[in-house]
Amino acid sequence: MASFSPLLLLISLLALLFAKCRAIPCSSQTFKNNRRYDYCTDIPILHWTYNASNSSLAVAFLAAPSKSGGWVAWAINPNGTKMPGAQALVAHTVDDGTPTVNTYNVISYTSIVPGKLSFDVWDISAEFSDGFLIIFATVKVPEEVDTVNQVWQVGPGINKTTGLLQKHELLPVNLATYGPLSLVPTGTTNTRGDG
Repeated sequence: MASFSPLLLLISLLALLFAKCRAIPCSSQTFKNNRRYDYCTDIPILHWTYNASNSSLAVAFLAAPSKSGGWVAWAINPNGTKMPGAQALVAHTVDDGTPTVNTYNVISYTSIVPGKLSFDVWDISAEFSDGFLIIFATVKVPEEVDTVNQVWQVGPGINKTTGLLQKHELLPVNLATYGPLSLVPTGTTNTRGDG
């Protein structure tokens, strides 16, 4: 009789979660609106261009929701590295299937509220393509910084009564969705995104 291995299950879940990300590398992604970005990374799938002249960061974040009707989020945390304190852009589809983006303040692990972000954001939009929700936005970042703390996540849906986000899974892969973003990368881990 085969024995159950929690480690094997975790590895399988990680592979499934990131399989879609690896299936479409940065270099082959294009967007319906023909936007182009200077850099891209595959995990998370993020395209970005940093404009030092006005301290703005244009992004396209792609993720598959954890289930049909789910949400995807990309955030900058101006004061920390993980979820609490993050200023988030969250995309989901409304009842007719149209994608939309809302802004949320992640006050703590148990308090996430819709509202204006602590920095300016413009050109916000979303699209749904091939199972991915895509968030487009331009955000103001502090002058003369070369790195920002980013956080990303996927979740099951929006509560129809309250309009609040339903909680995401708490698997190790969900808890490791944060890291620094070099605004102008110099290493080989990033590739130019033609999307």
